[in-house]
Amino acid sequence: MCIAIPGKVVELSGDKAKVDFNGNIVDVNTGLIEPQIGQYVLVHAGCAIEVMEQDKAQELIDLFSELEALQ
Repeated sequence: MCIAIPGKVVELSGDKAKVDFNGNIVDVNTGLIEPQIGQYVLVHAGCAIEVMEQDKAQELIDLFSELEALQ
């Protein structure tokens, strides 16, 4: 099973972005969407697939944090 997770765009360069996932900065392909710095994106398999509203992204981030704490 694969999961898409939200992260915050911190840098853009062409079709690539540096995205912050809870302090982990990851290079992500943004060829499918046009995000702006500061926006949240949903990332699956290294590709940003959707720009998300901050409140929806935070809701998912909190949920993943709760799940991680249960382990």
